[in-house]
Amino acid sequence: MSKDALHQVVADLTSDLKNLSDYIYDNPELGLEEYKSSQAHVDLLTKHGFEVTYPYLGFETAFRATYDSGKPGPTVAYLSEYDALPGIGHGCGHNMLGTVDTGAGIALSKVIDQIGGRVVVLGTPAEETDGVKVDMAASDCFDDIDVALCTHPSDRNTMSGESLAMEALEFEFFGHTSHAAAAPWEGKNALDAVINFFNLINAFRQQMRTDARIHGIIVDGGQAANVIPDYTRAQFYVRALDLNYLNELHDRVIGMAEAASQAAGCQMKWHHYEKTYHNLVTNQVLNDCYNANAADLGIEMLGAEGDFVGSLDMGNVSQVVPSIHAYYDIVENGRLSGHTVEFRDCTKTDYGYAAMVRTVEILARTGYDVISQPDLLENIQKEFVDYKQGQA
Repeated sequence: MSKDALHQVVADLTSDLKNLSDYIYDNPELGLEEYKSSQAHVDLLTKHGFEVTYPYLGFETAFRATYDSGKPGPTVAYLSEYDALPGIGHGCGHNMLGTVDTGAGIALSKVIDQIGGRVVVLGTPAEETDGVKVDMAASDCFDDIDVALCTHPSDRNTMSGESLAMEALEFEFFGHTSHAAAAPWEGKNALDAVINFFNLINAFRQQMRTDARIHGIIVDGGQAANVIPDYTRAQFYVRALDLNYLNELHDRVIGMAEAASQAAGCQMKWHHYEKTYHNLVTNQVLNDCYNANAADLGIEMLGAEGDFVGSLDMGNVSQVVPSIHAYYDIVENGRLSGHTVEFRDCTKTDYGYAAMVRTVEILARTGYDVISQPDLLENIQKEFVDYKQGQA
C-alpha cells in the first residue's frame, strides 16, 4: 500500500477523530485527573486493533497502545496529551492535540501490515503540571522506540525547534524572631536573606547568556510588619537553552542563595519543587521529513527561530530518542495566544477540524517514511548519536 493511500485512510477516520476531540473538549480534566479523556483515547485505539496497557508506569491516566505488524521494522511513537487548564478548560487545545497524535497512530496502523514495523501511541498526562513525559523518559519506555513525534495546535504552522531546559528551585531561609521596634538587634532577619537573594539574582542577569531566564516569587515573606521574620520562602524557575548551561546556572544560583543567607546571619535550604525539564533537541533529519510531507499537502512550515521560549516535557523525550515537536495552525484569522478561551474555541471550528485531519495525515506519512526508508532512519539515528556524543 502506497503512502498516498493514507489520505483515504485518514478521511475514513475523520468522524472518529472529530468525536474524540469534541468529547474531550466537553469534558475537560486537569492533569493526572484525565480519567474520561484517557479512557476515550483507549477505547478508540482498542476499537482499531491496538493492544493497550492502561494504566501505565504507575499513572492512572497514562497508557501505552501498540499495533504490531508482525514483520520486522522500526517502531514509530506518537505522544498524545489531553489535560486541561483550570477555569478555561482546553485553552491550550489538548483535546485536539491528543486526537491528532492518536489519530496518526491509528492511520499508520492501517498500512503497516504491508510495510512492517510497529506503531506505539503513548498517552502522556499532565503536560501542564506534572510532566509525565519526564517519568517516561527516565524509564525504559523508549528503549524499543526509534522515533517520537508530537504536534501541538497553534496560530501558525511552525516547524519543530527549541525549548528551554528548566529546573524549579525552592529556597527556605531560617532566622530568629524579635520585635522589629523594641529589639531588632536580637533578630536574624530571614526576609533580609530572601531580599538579598533577589538582588543578587537581579545583578547577575547582566552576565547571563541571552537565551537564559531566571524568574521567581516570594511565597512566604513573614507574617507581621512588627516582627523580624524567622522564616521566608521563595520559588524560582531557572531556564537555559541547553543542559550544560542550566547546570552552570544552577551552581551560581545556589551560591547566591548561600551568600544571601550568610550576609543576613541566616540558614538556607533548597530543593526541587517540580520536575526538571530538559531542552528540546529537534532531530533535523526527522524534522525535514515532516516538513516535506507538510509541503506535499500544501502546508508551508515556518521557521521556529525565536518562536517559543518556554519549556516542554517533550524535551526530556528528545534526549533519549530522536524526536520532533511541531505546531499546526488552527486559528483562521491573525495571531492568537494559547491558554485563552478564544484559542480553546478554535478547536471547534471548521478551520480547526481541517487542520486536525491534515496534521494527522502529515504525521502518518512521516511515520510511513521512517518505516519504509531504511536510509532515512539511519540518518536520523546518526544525527542523534552525534548529538549525544557531543554532549558527553
